[in-house]
Amino acid sequence: MKNSVFELCVESVDAARAGEIGGANRIELCSHLECGGITPEPELIAAVLEAVTIPVHILIRSRAGNFNFSAEEFKQMQRQIDQAGQLGASGVAVGVLCADGRVDVERSRELVRQSRPMRATFHRAFDETPDLSEALEAVIQTGADCLLTSGGAADVLAGAEPIAQLYRQAGNRLNIMAAGGLRLSNLIRLVRQTGVSNIHGSLTERPPHAAGDQRDFAAMLEDDVREAVRLLRDEMKRRSGSEAAFSTAEKG
Repeated sequence: MKNSVFELCVESVDAARAGEIGGANRIELCSHLECGGITPEPELIAAVLEAVTIPVHILIRSRAGNFNFSAEEFKQMQRQIDQAGQLGASGVAVGVLCADGRVDVERSRELVRQSRPMRATFHRAFDETPDLSEALEAVIQTGADCLLTSGGAADVLAGAEPIAQLYRQAGNRLNIMAAGGLRLSNLIRLVRQTGVSNIHGSLTERPPHAAGDQRDFAAMLEDDVREAVRLLRDEMKRRSGSEAAFSTAEKG
């Protein structure tokens, strides 16, 4: 059976803990999800790394807005990568675009190289590129291990067909991780329509700020993660069984 990965996107220690208890394979940590996410403060990174034992990847993005970064912003992201590694992160999510919206292979490759031996994911800057097929080849050239994408659409279901095409195009050269608007209600439909086994999401609405509401949110998120992981694993088992049955029928 092909391995599946569920990555929970969080911006707090409580959410990270809930993700681990619920069975998430890894965490992506960021701040300010309301604007697409930026790099979290070192104090939050350290606190999350202390709170969980599963791998934690850090979003590296110096500011909100477009992904065509200035020289100083690029240097800031380089420092953020070094800091994430020093704190003990397992990976980072990076990505730089050129002024015309295409993947900046040279600078993205530099960030990927700097991140080693951590894992490197190319984040959803990819979804703003004008030609997804061309952009995928460029991302592969950067040396990234994984690509987060909604197929260039507002959410994963709207982008299901492009994600499926990217998954086929990538083959074994790069892991495609579907991301964007993931909910329990669309998870099975997503993996069946795209063929992916790697998915990423925050699942629930962002929590209120009151302490009691935070505890309620963490409990709800833990349940949601547990159900998402169960659904994904069950679907992978079903897919593996179908493939085995098809193979046996071919031989017969």
